[in-house]
Amino acid sequence: MTEREAARGPEERKQDTLDRLEKDEDVWVATSSADGVPCLVPLSFVWDRGTLLMATRRTNPTAVNLTPSGQARVTLGHTRDVVLIEGTAEVVEGADLPAGSGGAFAEKLHWDLRGRPAWVYLRLTPHAVKAWREVNELAGRELMRDGTWLV
Repeated sequence: MTEREAARGPEERKQDTLDRLEKDEDVWVATSSADGVPCLVPLSFVWDRGTLLMATRRTNPTAVNLTPSGQARVTLGHTRDVVLIEGTAEVVEGADLPAGSGGAFAEKLHWDLRGRPAWVYLRLTPHAVKAWREVNELAGRELMRDGTWLV
């Protein structure tokens, strides 16, 4: 897309975002340690019950960083088609997942972590979502605020 193309309206932008959440497999996850050391990693995910469900080893910095505050940012896409999600994440043991969530993760990603004690799931509940492609979409990039879709 170039700047000369028309900006998407809010409804189209929201639908494009929901489509990406259903179809994409990987996100960049940004967290920081209690003393402010940043961490950025790619993780596979599934969009499950209005949340992003990811997984990592329980000792990896991303899981450890979520324990104090639960705050994280994730991004989908590249610099010319961004979805930026801010939310609260929690570390969830596989046995504590809602029925079907572990199966949805395994089915989409062909990677079943259930019964692997070194791994935990991370469930991120979005409270802000922004999406834009070019400068002409910056003004209308906010799609969710305080956990509520604006469109």
